[in-house]
Amino acid sequence: MKQLLETFPNPHKYILAAVASILAIVLLLPSESAVASKPAHAVVANYASLAVGKEYPLPLELKNISTEVEFETYQKHVEIRNGDSLATIFKREKLPQKTMLAIVRSGDVANNFTKLVVGKELTFEFDQDDQFIALYYPLDAIRTLSSKLTDEGGFVATIEDKEIVTTERYFEGHIASNFWNAGTAAGLTDNLIMNLANVFAWDVDFALDIREGDKFYTLVEEIYVDGEFAGFGDILAAEFVNQDDTFTAVRYTDGRYYTPDGDSMRKAFLRAPVSFKYISSNFTNRRYHPVQKRYKAHRGVDYAASTGTPVVAAGDGKVIRSGYDKFNGHHVFVEHGGGITTKYIHFSKRKVKTGQRVKQGQLIGLVGSTGLAAGPHLHYEFLVNGTHRNPRTVSLPKANPIAGKEKPLFLSFASERLGRLNHSKNLLLAMR
Repeated sequence: MKQLLETFPNPHKYILAAVASILAIVLLLPSESAVASKPAHAVVANYASLAVGKEYPLPLELKNISTEVEFETYQKHVEIRNGDSLATIFKREKLPQKTMLAIVRSGDVANNFTKLVVGKELTFEFDQDDQFIALYYPLDAIRTLSSKLTDEGGFVATIEDKEIVTTERYFEGHIASNFWNAGTAAGLTDNLIMNLANVFAWDVDFALDIREGDKFYTLVEEIYVDGEFAGFGDILAAEFVNQDDTFTAVRYTDGRYYTPDGDSMRKAFLRAPVSFKYISSNFTNRRYHPVQKRYKAHRGVDYAASTGTPVVAAGDGKVIRSGYDKFNGHHVFVEHGGGITTKYIHFSKRKVKTGQRVKQGQLIGLVGSTGLAAGPHLHYEFLVNGTHRNPRTVSLPKANPIAGKEKPLFLSFASERLGRLNHSKNLLLAMR
């Protein structure tokens, strides 16, 4: 062996020496002790005692073996077209009409399947054998109507509600140019901007009273459906600072807004009955008429707005005139209690009739330029016992405050809610 190794080249000798060293180390290292084991439930301890031809039980340990079998299903979404009914959709999808009838008759709520809305979707569900097993129809963002195949072969309809979680979100804004831009910059949606304006509509004229430096703070419901953001809900509390005057509103459990002391934010009359761009002509004893080309008293306020803009009743009352003439164009007069009458002139279209009773905020007509009008606008008049008063400055009677027996509960409620609004305000201020 020694003579054989001497014939190897030196590099080969070095390699062999290294391999031999590694093997020696591995062999000398201690190994883990071998442990003999047998099944815990072994029946036979002595194999020598086994009899030939005799059967012996062999225990098996089954662990984590699921006996459940999952069947795959798939869905098909079908958009509802104009003129569609459940019958026409089933025919188009090549599904039996008797199945469609079984679904329509599958429960009291199943009649909603006959009230399909164009643009919504029906969802058809099938099993792995392509058998139709369920139909789903969304009634709204929260509720879904379903009709499912039972083990007995029939269908049962139910309405399934999604999980709704409501939280709160805080917004604040500082006005530099106008309220709308400030609301958008603060992250408010168009609807929230309008709703916030409506909360303070009886105290703030959002066309003329807004100034640079005005501020607003508001706490809004944030709604999640099945864990996904679904939109904003009601304004829970709000504060508006207008020309150093502060107005505060709290939404109570009756859905109405009150001051922290329980007085209604709502007055018996709206300050302005239309969402307008600007006031084109104010209340004055001497104004140059753009059509008649002469000076005369202007006994109302002209709110410039696009043709078709909705106009609502400023307060509850009875329509004493709904008609047309060459001076007023399409017009509506409403009589209220306490000797108050409001007049709405130059409509493009009237939405109420003479003798009809109307509620505050109810649509009564659309902005236009009929009669002696230079452009589309609403001419609005406010009369008290037959005398014209400036709609922008007249003192408006308040609506009913919180009932006396309810007031202690309201004061506690308002304090807690406004506390959350102020906490969010102070927290944001501290973070700056």
